[in-house]
Amino acid sequence: MFNKLFFKYKNKMNKIIVYTDGASRGNPGKASIGVAFCNEKGDLIKKYSEYLGDNISNNEAEYRAVILALKKFKAIFGKDAAKDADIEIKSDSELMVSQLSGLYKISNENIGKLFLEVWNLKIDFGNVKFTKIPREENSIADGLANKALDEENSKKTLF
Repeated sequence: MFNKLFFKYKNKMNKIIVYTDGASRGNPGKASIGVAFCNEKGDLIKKYSEYLGDNISNNEAEYRAVILALKKFKAIFGKDAAKDADIEIKSDSELMVSQLSGLYKISNENIGKLFLEVWNLKIDFGNVKFTKIPREENSIADGLANKALDEENSKKTLF
């Protein structure tokens, strides 16, 4: 269904907007990500959330959300569709957006590795633009990331 929705919108609009967010409670701490694919009008097409684990910084989670978004796009549509895609990734992370846009240097080794992974994934896409948005405009991805953390925290073990 996602595939049909994308191509329906792709024929009318040339852009897919992807909202991404990473969350870390403790920073570093338990972390998760949220990703929402929307059409140019802002209609939600598909959403993902994932718990990442412990001892992960918020900045690492932000990058991992972008990595998941790019991988999911390629997995669903394939490399050919990715080459023609016009994607705008919107995030409330000033650091990540500025680093991926070439405005800020990278001084953290872990972030450097994640930056390279995003950069290598980006090669398979026609156009990928990173845009910083206010936190209140990122509520879908933020909610997905927090939901994944809440669900992980609510899991109970017997022993």
